[in-house]
Amino acid sequence: MQPIKIQGMRVAILGGGISGLTLAFYLQKAGVAYDLFEAGPAGGNIRSQLVDGYLLETGPNSLQLSDELEQLLADLGLSAEIEDTAAVSKNRYVLRGGQYRKLPGSPPALLASPFFSLKARFNVLRELSRPAAAPDPTETLAHFFRRRFGPEIVDYALNPFISGIYAGDPEKLLLHKTFPRLAALEQTYGSVLRGLIKSGGAGTRRRIISLRQGLQTITDTLAAHLTHYHGHQPVTALLQPAAGQYRVQTAAGIRPETYDTVVLALPAYAAAPLLRPLFPAAAEALAAVYYPPMTAIFTAYHRPDVTHPLDGFGALHPKVEQPYAAGSIWTSSIYPDRVPAGQVLFTTFVGGTQYEAQARQPAAEQKSAVHAELSRLYGIRAVQPVWQYRYSWDKAIPQFDQPIVAAHAAADMLEQQGIFAAANWRAGVGVPDCIRHARLLAEKISGHAG
Repeated sequence: MQPIKIQGMRVAILGGGISGLTLAFYLQKAGVAYDLFEAGPAGGNIRSQLVDGYLLETGPNSLQLSDELEQLLADLGLSAEIEDTAAVSKNRYVLRGGQYRKLPGSPPALLASPFFSLKARFNVLRELSRPAAAPDPTETLAHFFRRRFGPEIVDYALNPFISGIYAGDPEKLLLHKTFPRLAALEQTYGSVLRGLIKSGGAGTRRRIISLRQGLQTITDTLAAHLTHYHGHQPVTALLQPAAGQYRVQTAAGIRPETYDTVVLALPAYAAAPLLRPLFPAAAEALAAVYYPPMTAIFTAYHRPDVTHPLDGFGALHPKVEQPYAAGSIWTSSIYPDRVPAGQVLFTTFVGGTQYEAQARQPAAEQKSAVHAELSRLYGIRAVQPVWQYRYSWDKAIPQFDQPIVAAHAAADMLEQQGIFAAANWRAGVGVPDCIRHARLLAEKISGHAG
């Protein structure tokens, strides 16, 4: 049954990544008229590629199965395509003292594990009795964790996690923008650990999933469902013929439609030029959001040439260990069917805020350095890999450091002008964050339309 079309509103969505596609999908279900413009193919940074017999993710490698993601997959008829990671994925490794050691999976396990020193474990236990500090919107993640749990937790747990997952530096990322819940737990319960226990937040991990043919299945299916998706039509200008009204110019010319609402489902650096003629201050705030470079090096070996058991999701590298790469996902361990039989595949990440110099090196130099580091850390006997492939991002993941504060304030101001932001710099860097934000925005717009 087709939804009843809501009269009197039309929405322009600029950008066809997961945020823009999800927003358009739920607006369409609600009967709100929209046009979605995408400069290239659908999907943004979500890309799955079959290269020489290897199924590669050249964007997010896997996703936490949030309620909103699970519902979206059901709405798209993709529930049967969900692929869980292999059982070993519950194990996570961190480089310490030049060797990989299994990271404790929970606070109780941390207190019993020899991964951290007795002093570090005592510091964790003492967190229960440390008084809460006054709220500070400028506090960084590293400062917060050092204050609550001590320096060793920062060096060997927080730092590799933030570098590997967010391509960031915990000395720069803001607590209240990156993990606001931790700040709230300290203020509400006086202790993060006590708050996690009392709020039920220290329970089981969410399922980590992909789809059988790769995560791009989600964005391809979303685009296929949309009736007003305009691919390969980059928006070159945003026009305002009258207060509260907008027109869109593409490479083909000015579109005839007038829009009441515009949604910027774009990276901050791509949205800034479109805003500059109309809202210069907001444009400058968005342009200041930092996206560090990142490279993924995919490296395959024959299994007998790798002496490490590879019994986990992967391994992260603390900065204090002075590594070349931020870490590797053990792709063949978590998704064995994605590589040729008898081989193992590492997805190694080079770059991010803490490793920018490596990210800007020539491809051959990166591949050689990754092979050398893998050989040393995993006991690899092969002189050369069976296969290597490189994929790079000049601008990878937006950093939630001090400039993001002004960008979020600018987004709040733009909403008063009928311009909304639906992108990872606004919603949070994870795909589930973007899906949740896009769906909430669809409900907000639909409510206004009704």
